[in-house]
Amino acid sequence: MTVVLGEHPLTIEDVVRVTRENAAIFITEDARTRIAKGRSRLDELLARGDRIYGVNTGVGGNVGISLAPDQMELMQHNLVRHLSCATGAPLPNDVVRAATLLRVATFLPGTSAVRHELVDALVDLLNYDVTPVVPRYGSVGASGDLMPSAYIGRVLVGMGEAEFQGRRLPAGEALKAAGLSPIRFAPKESLALMNGTTVMTAVAALAWVDAFRVLRAMLSAVALSIEAMQAPDLPFHPWVHERKGHPGQIAVAAYLMQMLESSAYTQPSSGQTCYSLRCAPQGLGQVWEALEDSRAIIEREINSANDNPLIDPETGTLYKAGNFYGGHIARLLDTWKIDFASIANWGNALMALLVDDRFSAGLPANLTPQPGVNCGFKGMQLSVTSLACAVRQMAGPSTIHSLPTEQYNQDVVSLGMHAAVTAMDALECVRHETAMLLLASTQAVDLRGGPSKLGRGSRRIYEGVRQVARFQDVDRPMEREVAAVTAKILAGEM
Repeated sequence: MTVVLGEHPLTIEDVVRVTRENAAIFITEDARTRIAKGRSRLDELLARGDRIYGVNTGVGGNVGISLAPDQMELMQHNLVRHLSCATGAPLPNDVVRAATLLRVATFLPGTSAVRHELVDALVDLLNYDVTPVVPRYGSVGASGDLMPSAYIGRVLVGMGEAEFQGRRLPAGEALKAAGLSPIRFAPKESLALMNGTTVMTAVAALAWVDAFRVLRAMLSAVALSIEAMQAPDLPFHPWVHERKGHPGQIAVAAYLMQMLESSAYTQPSSGQTCYSLRCAPQGLGQVWEALEDSRAIIEREINSANDNPLIDPETGTLYKAGNFYGGHIARLLDTWKIDFASIANWGNALMALLVDDRFSAGLPANLTPQPGVNCGFKGMQLSVTSLACAVRQMAGPSTIHSLPTEQYNQDVVSLGMHAAVTAMDALECVRHETAMLLLASTQAVDLRGGPSKLGRGSRRIYEGVRQVARFQDVDRPMEREVAAVTAKILAGEM
């Protein structure tokens, strides 16, 4: 596969194709013309003797310090050196690859005034599968994701570490092994690499895909639980949700009806069940709707000019502004954390219902055929509750915790990368929790009578679970089965 850059705005699906499916990148000649024009405008301003932030001046609180011509290139390299103090576990490779791609996308309009050599060097990292090692902590998300972006950019000049063919190597060795060579930063290029929202936006783009997969998997577990509990399907009929009118609620109800189609377990009765079985469209529909609405925000940011200063390639006008501020993505990710907590709460409620023989409509305690000597899914319920509590703890907003930093130049910050890391970790917890609920609801179906009476959609989900996890007749370790179902959710198979 090839993803052509510069032909149309980059989509979330394009990001996935490049970062997870290793699609090659090709840049159009029109985009290359815009890049060259932007760089020539910067050269004109420098030749005229203009004072340009981050090019012949210091950065941030050092903006008042002028640089001699022979200091300009050195300062660009010093930018990545002084920002090489991040900490924490490395970000996932797909996030780093996505951030690299989004930086290329930022350069396509020519407003960043970088050279072709820099753009092509970033493209080579992706096409030759060289992935910088990027710690997760260090960004405050105001002048963009300076520190994680510096860890990506420094690999281009042979600094830091990168992964290549499954090995973690010094950057120079990784480049050499891939048949690539280090470059040198020209004036403005290091600043253009770092000064933007690309890492937090990379997390958001990939999390958007993953969150939808988790939500659909949770709804599949809801459908299996409805059938295992022999609950009515009347609450999901379209008429009910059209009266309310929310698109997400209507979509979730339709999804559940698709799962339950032709089920011999659901009851035609209008009798009322508990909310976790009856109110999923009303309780999780807003999550579906929020994710749908998020696409436009993410794709606007993906295709934005988000560094500083910006140059109009047509007029040569220089703009010192703040497009690097990560407010839009930070707020979006903070709202998702609340949504992830809602999914986690729902899963915890359903698990509690399935394992408790006081409420499970005749299913044995803890979903084991021989309760007492066997504990069945008792331990898994504990794990589900632990995960739900962890997600709730991470659901607190990051954006409100701004602190002034960097000589009071960055006196308010978005903390978008903090929002991104906690959203990413919360989603991972919800994914594991959903896997456990799928295992429990599949077990409950077997105890109720087996898959032959399942709806068409839920039977497909049941079979997917049973491909990697057998019926639990006696107690056994199940962490590998949890991991296998989690992997299926991540791959979009649930």
